[in-house]
Amino acid sequence: MIRGLRTVIYHTPDLAKAKAWYAQMLERQPYFDQPFYVGFSVGGFELGLIPDGTPGPGGTVAYWGVEDAAATVKRLKALGAKLCEPVKDVGENIKVATVADPFGNIFGIIENPHFSTKNIE
Repeated sequence: MIRGLRTVIYHTPDLAKAKAWYAQMLERQPYFDQPFYVGFSVGGFELGLIPDGTPGPGGTVAYWGVEDAAATVKRLKALGAKLCEPVKDVGENIKVATVADPFGNIFGIIENPHFSTKNIE
């Protein structure tokens, strides 16, 4: 079951500079800060930064919250989606994957046991 939009990921060639810029822009520090990922909690959603990929248009993926990433990938593939990135644990039991819908759009899913819609700012 798709539970709602959770995370938008931005790619950056310089994670430290991007972290500083977004911290200043958002007027808050990240809640998750690792060399492979930086996450900011913003109004009940997550803005994430990763130190690779292609920044700019087409380099952003919206991740939709799910309870079980593996089961959701299986269901989406059965509906005609093509696997782009298989389910992987990106740390602290947070699992992500991407598929391409039948029209070529990238659809991200995220299973994040730490994410809560309680106390939304």
